[in-house]
Amino acid sequence: MKIEKMTSTTQQLIDTVQKNCHIADARYAGDFTLCVYLLKMREMFRWEQHISFNKEVGVDDVGDWLTTRETLWDELEEQDYLPLNINGVDYKAFDNEAINTVLNPKGLIYSAGLGIRCRPHFFIADLKDHYQRDGVDVYISGHEHARDMAAPPAMMQGNLIFIRNQSLRRMLWEKVEEWRMSPIDSPLGRAVKAYDFEGDIEIALDKMATVESALIIEHELGEVLAGKLLGDQRWNEMINTLPRSSAEIMLRAIRDHLADSLTTLEKLLETNNPASIHFYFGSLTAMRKKIAPQLMQAYETWYLTGDLEVIADQIKPSRQHWQQLAEASLQHFAEKGAEATSDIEKMVEQNIL
Repeated sequence: MKIEKMTSTTQQLIDTVQKNCHIADARYAGDFTLCVYLLKMREMFRWEQHISFNKEVGVDDVGDWLTTRETLWDELEEQDYLPLNINGVDYKAFDNEAINTVLNPKGLIYSAGLGIRCRPHFFIADLKDHYQRDGVDVYISGHEHARDMAAPPAMMQGNLIFIRNQSLRRMLWEKVEEWRMSPIDSPLGRAVKAYDFEGDIEIALDKMATVESALIIEHELGEVLAGKLLGDQRWNEMINTLPRSSAEIMLRAIRDHLADSLTTLEKLLETNNPASIHFYFGSLTAMRKKIAPQLMQAYETWYLTGDLEVIADQIKPSRQHWQQLAEASLQHFAEKGAEATSDIEKMVEQNIL
């Protein structure tokens, strides 16, 4: 995609998006645990200062910047999200379609959406690629000009998928560092060892991101299909209504398993890249591992024998199981609303796969 030269007008737009990012961070940064918060703020500092992953960033480097940032948040927390002014026209911050109609021809991509617990996410970046697949628009972004501290590497909004390459590299780096803090033999460690992180970290991240971006796209396409099967509106209503609980974490894990059984696992087996298989299983959340022990056992068997069929044999049963469990959860919610929490938790605990 051809990217137009940065102008003062474009810079003002970027500044507005970044301010909305700051407002979102001010409101929701407290949702992270202290450890995750410090990690994400360190990487936010790295991004803002254009520091290579080859250079270590320590606590002393971030200290003053972090204090200044938290002071800014105190000033912004109660402010409303700003409209985006483009060519003299004000657009509401969440009007993605109208904004991108103007920005895409300029080589830019913008997204505003809601993540976990309705946390807003904003970013504006260089548009690297755009294509359609199975009726879904896939946008691939490059360098990010404005972002919030969470910066999810992929987002699905209806029939739109946004893949953020720069945020993907950051997420992968966080995974690498997570393993380095406890370098035991594990699926994640096996994935990391497949790349030369002891040499040039940037090159290793590029190679890893190229491989993993394809699977992330598959997962997001699976999310679109899962949404069609379950009904995105009623699923989101359930997720956003239930209190923070094990039930909410279980439901997110079920939805992720369903999406992967629809697309990701088949792609994983088709490519047959050991590093990618290790990374997939090493990146599963604790809840996803807990409710799908057979899938984890299939991975361990593959690791010992090299037999992909043991994983392939899990796909169809998984697809049926997770869809049925998701639909049963929706039924519990339809009957009891927020009071369905304990029923959903008991049902999932009795129906691990």
